[in-house]
Amino acid sequence: MFFLRLYLLITFGLFCSCQSPEAVIRIAGSSTVLPVIEKAAAAYSKLHPHIRIQINTGGSGIGVNQIGLDKIDIGMISRDISVDEIQAFPKTDFKTIIVGKDAVVPVVSNEIYEQGLIELDLNTIGDIYRGKIKNWQDLGLKPNEILVIDKEASRGTRQVFMKAILGNKNARAIGVDLVLGHNNEVQTAIAQSQQAIGMLSFAWLSPEVKALAIKNIQGQSIQANLTTIKLGKYPIVRSLGLLIDVNKPLNPDVESFLNYLLSEAGQAIVRELKYIPVDA
Repeated sequence: MFFLRLYLLITFGLFCSCQSPEAVIRIAGSSTVLPVIEKAAAAYSKLHPHIRIQINTGGSGIGVNQIGLDKIDIGMISRDISVDEIQAFPKTDFKTIIVGKDAVVPVVSNEIYEQGLIELDLNTIGDIYRGKIKNWQDLGLKPNEILVIDKEASRGTRQVFMKAILGNKNARAIGVDLVLGHNNEVQTAIAQSQQAIGMLSFAWLSPEVKALAIKNIQGQSIQANLTTIKLGKYPIVRSLGLLIDVNKPLNPDVESFLNYLLSEAGQAIVRELKYIPVDA
């Protein structure tokens, strides 16, 4: 019996000494920032196997809300925090750490692009979302009703886009036919349609959807590409950020992950995913 107890004590002691406690970093928010965080988390976890990173989306509004409610450690955000959000959480001191830049791009179905519609001005896009232009025939194409795709109100992509085309990030777009959430939902819906227009993060463009150039007030056509976004020439550019509450002591593991995102390795991931790194 003595030797059995001794064996159990030694075995249990060895097991305990080999198991380091697991740390968890909780992240939620913008689906635009999501690809960067997912890829960075996978690389970071290989360097720090004791850290588990939980990631959920839901939109920038969710990132702000969950930080305010102290439900997560980092909020992903692809727009500015509103005054209403700041006032809703008076005990929270939001700080945004910028990890890259992105553009919001008007996109159409391949069939529309192939008919020759390769650019629009912001006012015309606004009239489509206002419901003033309802048929592609009004823009010189074959007769076909426009399928107007919007995003959920809490989405940062939506708010940045509406500010540009309607002058108000919370504007109601009465011409909308379909409201979606995640970037990949919008991407899929436009790719599967022959008559759609919508909005996407630049990094979510694909061969199945076509980005429209934006004609400025001087009549110049501005394409969405890494150069125009980097130089600030493209009309709809926004920052990609990570939110923390500076009223709370910053967890060393959270701080380490944030530093990794701003490091050369982290910024290489930003660049690889077709966003603009902060060092640019």
